[in-house]
Amino acid sequence: MEFVFNEEQQMLADTVTRWLDADYDLESRRRFAAQQTLCQENWSRLTELGLLGLNVPEEHGGLGGTPVETFIVMQAFGRRLLVEPFLSTAVVAARLLADADAGTQHGVVLKGIAEGSHRVALAALEPGARFDLADIRTSAVENSGDYVLDGRKAVVLHGDSAQSLVVSARTSCGQRDREGVTLFLVDASLHGVTVKGFPTVDGQRAAEVELSNVVVSPAAIIGQREFGYVPVERAVDAGIAALCAEAIGVMEKLMEFTAEHLRTRKQFGQAIGRFQALQHRVADMQTAIEQARSMALLAAARVDHSDRIERRKALSAAKTMVGRAGRFVGEQAVQLHGAMGMTAELAVGWYFKRLTCIDMTWGNAEHHVEIYGDLL
Repeated sequence: MEFVFNEEQQMLADTVTRWLDADYDLESRRRFAAQQTLCQENWSRLTELGLLGLNVPEEHGGLGGTPVETFIVMQAFGRRLLVEPFLSTAVVAARLLADADAGTQHGVVLKGIAEGSHRVALAALEPGARFDLADIRTSAVENSGDYVLDGRKAVVLHGDSAQSLVVSARTSCGQRDREGVTLFLVDASLHGVTVKGFPTVDGQRAAEVELSNVVVSPAAIIGQREFGYVPVERAVDAGIAALCAEAIGVMEKLMEFTAEHLRTRKQFGQAIGRFQALQHRVADMQTAIEQARSMALLAAARVDHSDRIERRKALSAAKTMVGRAGRFVGEQAVQLHGAMGMTAELAVGWYFKRLTCIDMTWGNAEHHVEIYGDLL
């Protein structure tokens, strides 16, 4: 089957690529990653291009785009290893708020996302829960008409640059039940909220969040009380589809680096790319990328599917394929570059690190194989 972007989608791809080619080379990316604070210039540029409103409904000032547009943007970002919190705010949080609630307060936040004035991070996973979104010990107890939140959240993507956190808390049922989960939109500056940011191995940012006697009003509830698991799962599914697209861009760039190295590196009086054994390895890399691309496109096509089983099967299959292909392509790229493939100065290592972290985000390949088996 041939997959071709329409005219508007191709224009979007060209626009994003032009900006990244002009302002986001590897040295600039190193500088952005070394900062502990968000680069406002880049965030403003994302706003000007309309990318932050890609998943925000039109009634809230966004573009109301489809997962295909998100695929296009994330693939381009993967080629440049974007470090800004686009995924956490403009994909996951925007989708969750748009799908779960049309309330006035959350509509204002959605508008802020589209305008670039408000950043939101999903605080769902907890210490010891691994990849289980339903394993929640954070509690929300009613008290005099308000709710008091207590608990901890782990590896909150770009949590240290977010003004608000979407917190999943348990209002009833057992620790691992999908029922009894309520979502709250929590101001990160509230008394009792502690956010400890740290750099990740791939140059991104994450945070540990602690909630201690945090008081929020019922207006902070997103969607229906005690039915918060489904919106979180759907938002994470959108994030997984976006990560798969980003991984394709990362692998494409690794392929370009490797092909160029084989054309220019000479041994025994000729370019090493002429050696048949190395040609076979490059062909295997390209095959792995194309297999992952087809699954990533399937994930983008199914992420809005009304049937949960079909949606999750497609996403888990894509995450598995992308994780395995990413590891293979990264290993081959490093090995084919020889000893310098292990150095921090060479871009190859950074791209491989990003693929490794993508695999570990919201479930690695082995985890999604298990999910796929359960769904069958």
